[in-house]
Amino acid sequence: MSTKSIIDTFDQWKSDGQSLVMVTVYATEGSTYSKPGHRILIAANGDYHGLVSGGCLEGDLAEHARTVLETGKARAVTYDLRDEADEIWGMGIGCNGVIEVLLQRLDAGADFEPFQTIATCHLHQQSAICATIVHSEKADFPAGATLIDWGAGHSAWQVPDTLHEPLRQHCASMRPANAPQLVEQDLPVGRCTVLYAPIKTIPRLLVLGAGPDAVPLVNMAMEIGWRVTVADHRTAYLEEPAFRDAHEVICIEPKHLEKTKTLDDFSAVVVMSHHLETDRTYLAQLARSQIAYVGVLGPRARRDRLISELHQDQQKLAERLKGPVGLGIGADSPESIALSILAEIHQTVSNAKN
Repeated sequence: MSTKSIIDTFDQWKSDGQSLVMVTVYATEGSTYSKPGHRILIAANGDYHGLVSGGCLEGDLAEHARTVLETGKARAVTYDLRDEADEIWGMGIGCNGVIEVLLQRLDAGADFEPFQTIATCHLHQQSAICATIVHSEKADFPAGATLIDWGAGHSAWQVPDTLHEPLRQHCASMRPANAPQLVEQDLPVGRCTVLYAPIKTIPRLLVLGAGPDAVPLVNMAMEIGWRVTVADHRTAYLEEPAFRDAHEVICIEPKHLEKTKTLDDFSAVVVMSHHLETDRTYLAQLARSQIAYVGVLGPRARRDRLISELHQDQQKLAERLKGPVGLGIGADSPESIALSILAEIHQTVSNAKN
């Protein structure tokens, strides 16, 4: 289940006004389904959205969530699935790993924070670091206390003012690595265990060209939770029913692309108008962007021709432009080609996020 899907469910559940539980993976060892920083939500009735395991642990987590909802206190739970005895006396999962999670109550009176801010960062291109206290010996700085820092600002819950700066300093120090860290940290209130986890923005895909082969690409991208914008200058193409659930569908003259959209808001773009002049017009504008992934359909010779015709802009795009587009998986249909494209985009964008 994608981050976008979890956020959509959060928006539905919070409208009922009932408290929720956020489950955050803070440490793992060996083979585990999810990794530190991963989050799911559990409703008051025990329903859950998202997966910590392949569906094996969530029922038990729902039981722990009831206690958290009753007490309001965050709770750490460890699942050690390495012992062979687990097959007989435990859950019998056989994953051969350890997964440690923290459950926190989210209340309507507190605007369902900190997940509300986490969701906002995911959706609105606001890369941030979330610092969550996993263990503390101080009652006024309990497990579950959270600070979210996005560089230009921050928000905090249950964190004393004197601790904002030490936590923010560590957030800044880990930003280049952009990977979760579980830290035993000496703070002014004493020694604490803190999970620092990046909040990554949901990928935004721009599809330039709304022909039939764009349909599986758009559908698959939305299925994995990306926000997709489809653009074309041919109105009839944009009336394809499959595009109705896209985040945005726009009719645009190719030469007006960068005047209409802020290109750097996108994680990736695929140029697929199947028309040389139109593709060339798009690429000239994309060359001036900082988009990590730019792909164009067609053979390498077509890609090289388009690059050569960009003249002074070609060096700005030559190293980034993928063509033929997609990973070499033997794709031979619109659906398998879409799969190869999305796999390549995912690989590129994941590696590019700093």
